[in-house]
Amino acid sequence: MEGNSTAGSFTPLQQFSIADLVVVVVYFSLNVAVGIWSSCRVNRNTVSGYFLAGRDMAWWPIGASLFASSEGSGLFIGLAGTGAAGGIAVTGFEWNATYALLALAWVFVPVYISSGIVTMPEYLQRRFGGERIRMYLSGLSLLLSIFTKISTDLYSGALFVQVCLGWDLYLSTVLMLVVTGLYTIAGGLAAVIYTDALQTLIMVLGAIVLAVKAFNEIGGYPNLEEAYLKAVPSRIVPNTTCHLPRADAMHLFRDPVSGDLPWTGMTFGLSIMATWYWCTDQVIVQRSLSAKSLSHAKAGSILASYLKMLPLFVIIMPGMISRVLYPGLRGLMIAVMMAALMSSLTSIFNSSSTLFTMDIWRKLRPGAGERELLLVGRVVTVVLVALSVVWIPILQSSSGGQLYVYIQAVTSYLAPPVTAVFVLAVFWPRANEQGAFWGLMAGLVLGLARMGLELAYPVPRCGVPDRRPWLLADIHYLHFAVLLCAITGAVVVGGSLLTPPLPSAWLKDLTWWTISQEPPQPSVDGTSQGPPDEPPFWARICGINAVVLMCVNIFCYAYFA
Repeated sequence: MEGNSTAGSFTPLQQFSIADLVVVVVYFSLNVAVGIWSSCRVNRNTVSGYFLAGRDMAWWPIGASLFASSEGSGLFIGLAGTGAAGGIAVTGFEWNATYALLALAWVFVPVYISSGIVTMPEYLQRRFGGERIRMYLSGLSLLLSIFTKISTDLYSGALFVQVCLGWDLYLSTVLMLVVTGLYTIAGGLAAVIYTDALQTLIMVLGAIVLAVKAFNEIGGYPNLEEAYLKAVPSRIVPNTTCHLPRADAMHLFRDPVSGDLPWTGMTFGLSIMATWYWCTDQVIVQRSLSAKSLSHAKAGSILASYLKMLPLFVIIMPGMISRVLYPGLRGLMIAVMMAALMSSLTSIFNSSSTLFTMDIWRKLRPGAGERELLLVGRVVTVVLVALSVVWIPILQSSSGGQLYVYIQAVTSYLAPPVTAVFVLAVFWPRANEQGAFWGLMAGLVLGLARMGLELAYPVPRCGVPDRRPWLLADIHYLHFAVLLCAITGAVVVGGSLLTPPLPSAWLKDLTWWTISQEPPQPSVDGTSQGPPDEPPFWARICGINAVVLMCVNIFCYAYFA
């Protein structure tokens, strides 16, 4: 979009061409076909088949699905928009994922597999005993899914369709929800992962084509830097530099005090949030738990990490170039956006229904059989779709632009305590239920306090002196995440040391130090069946690949720092 054109005048700038229509129709048909095919491949009539794809997934769909689930349309628009506003530092949100993904496959998944769980709250219950932590975490995860993930993805995706096609926002959203809801309900996790693999292919190829076109238009990377620093937008957007392009726009690492994304926060605060997202969030971990073997889980993580290196070049820099969309590529652009939207929505629907069914429903009805659990899982997806539709008008009335910032902030106030508890649960056998519960509660109170302040004192507009309390004005939300994680950890450690330890027999298979080497035995309901042993050859191949990946990541960081 040109700086001076408004969304109104942009509605359908060019009539939607036949080529565009063909692209969109082919895209939807492919999606439905893959959804039906994958639903037929896996036995969907068991809990393990429906919620964990029969634990029979190969590495390539897992890696593609990990990437697609994390690149929602909210992130797509958010990355391009933030790139346009502040330069490349936002890339850190993508590249930081490499280390968290490797930790997921090498550290957390072996523990989760040996403990034979389906959901993350279930792990904490097995590790600590008691019900309250499991119920709290299930509730928190469901709320975060509905109010942050589903709503922003829907809003940004529908907004995009409205701007490009001139369709009604409501109509386009309901249409997308119906298609995604249908194959998530029918096929369970298998359908979600295979359609995600298709979406990844479309997203990556589509974004590369658009990026090549954008770079051709501007004359390559050297010209981008020069042109970007001269570009003063005709439409005013409040930012830290009073609408002038930032002098550090082309730098990843920014000043820890005055930077909009300080390098200290991007290194430490972001790592805490990345650990929560990649290693303890149901949406992500559920994919790795569906792997055929540990080697497949590791290879999936490596593939996803390589894909996460791409957004700087195919989303953020074209966002900085942000030019008028070409009529011939509009269909492709819509397919890319739809791919981002639908892949993240299906993932969230599937994992939220898993959480509700396995953690909350089984607690309410301990005697529920497989058929009942599967029915509940499907009904929950329908309810989530309905809730999402009801939520759209509320989103429309709130300011869309601020929304993205709020989502990042909300996550940094609620996620760090969860990270602290999971890390201590896996690595510190002495941690117990009382310590973990009170740590979570202390973290929640502090996080909500900061969130309340944020809502009460919005960021002042450009040129207005900042009179907010020092907690807001001087502590960046990424730095606050570090503080919050440290305080929660201290409460967990203190609370655990003041109360009796768990018996050592209780901890078998539940911490990094007490994993048994032989694969876990299937339980009565068939849910605890872990993957077979990892062949040494593939273990070595995965290890070598992980080292190469880290070298690539460090080189890219050094080059753009």
